[in-house]
Amino acid sequence: MENSNGIRLLIADPTPLLREALAALCTHCGNFEVVSLCADGASAFRAAMEIKPDVALLDLDLPEIHTLELLRKLRDAGSETRMVLMSSRSDRKTIIEALRCGAQGFVLKNGSGQQLFDSLRQVREGGVYISPSVELDKIFAANRGGRRQDEDPVDSLSAREHQVFLMLVEGLRAKEIAARLAVSPKTIDTYRSSMMRKLDIHDVAGLVKFAIHRRLTPAPLPMIPLQTRAANGAE
Repeated sequence: MENSNGIRLLIADPTPLLREALAALCTHCGNFEVVSLCADGASAFRAAMEIKPDVALLDLDLPEIHTLELLRKLRDAGSETRMVLMSSRSDRKTIIEALRCGAQGFVLKNGSGQQLFDSLRQVREGGVYISPSVELDKIFAANRGGRRQDEDPVDSLSAREHQVFLMLVEGLRAKEIAARLAVSPKTIDTYRSSMMRKLDIHDVAGLVKFAIHRRLTPAPLPMIPLQTRAANGAE
């Protein structure tokens, strides 16, 4: 199929099925030229530097190199590839940090295919795109001078502390987080202690409960007892 958009696209997502589905959607419905498929941040960095795609569509939680760290590395390396992040999270801190690190687009995974195509085209043309369902007034309110009495405690976290927070609630250990952020495990322990102090939460279980309550991470699926499964299978 002839590419009428002239947009060369890199797609990075850790899930093979979703990665391939996005490639098929962008190729056959959006008419983009998919030049690279990557499963992690390290391969996405290499592909972006070698292939130099026009736009990179990145899952927000890539392994190997965390996505926000990937954005910094590409920016520091002088990459001209434009970046669109995909996420199921739409909280202010996540979006602000993504934009600060160098993303030009932020799309929600519960959005439509047309919104995805719009984000890729708008970003390629030099614009900034944020999913229409995101309430921009609330996202940028904290940047309009002064601290509010009802300010979200998550906003008090530094960029690094926020990254550590998100990876901890996803179940990653200190060594894994350190590898993704290219720092030492002791540094991660320092970030974790500072982050827990600011949030007034004292263990990882409390962090997970807080994140689920604030919809910063998907709620775990309910466990089905083995006896119930066996009974259902016997019917």
